[in-house]
Amino acid sequence: MTLNLTTPGLLFPAISLLLLAYTNRFLGLAATIRNLYNDYRRTPDPQIAQQISSLRRRVRLIQQMQVAGVGSLFLCVLAMLKIYLGLQTLAYYSFGASLALMMLSLALSLIELKLSSDALNILLADLAAPPRRRQAQKNAP
Repeated sequence: MTLNLTTPGLLFPAISLLLLAYTNRFLGLAATIRNLYNDYRRTPDPQIAQQISSLRRRVRLIQQMQVAGVGSLFLCVLAMLKIYLGLQTLAYYSFGASLALMMLSLALSLIELKLSSDALNILLADLAAPPRRRQAQKNAP
């Protein structure tokens, strides 16, 4: 199979959209962390501290997703350069590594999505609790 310039070029829009989505996730988390931080400064609450800790893990995952995505784009461009220079074998390896990094980025995205869903389910479980239990939780020291 011959690898030509258009094959790695097909990944450019996909990688760009992934990086945009990851950046939006990061910005959303950053805003949430800032709001929780301000709430915690006003009224220290261990539950808020736990939420911030969980969000910190998610931010690290998003950073890793972005690094893998940028690495994928870099290797994709490198594969195109190697094709241009006539280094087909090296181009195959670069393109393969680019695909592997894209898969890693997507796998990290799934892990982050799972953490996000778990956090939301914890909050929703509190809303589903009977009214007396919620009132007791509010009055607890």
